[in-house]
Amino acid sequence: MADDTEPLDLVWGVAAIAKLIGRSERQTYDMLSSGHLPAKQVGQRWVAKRDALTRFFEETAA
Repeated sequence: MADDTEPLDLVWGVAAIAKLIGRSERQTYDMLSSGHLPAKQVGQRWVAKRDALTRFFEETAA
């Protein structure tokens, strides 16, 4: 049985997510902890799918 799914393109950590979205780490942490960004907390770290963040900002800007 072949696995046709692509690997997840995940962004791990507040710093990496902040860099991707062009915000400060503090702004990004506030957005993550308030649930405003499509991300999950795994243990002590935040993780988000790169395409989910891109879609979120494309839809917000439209």
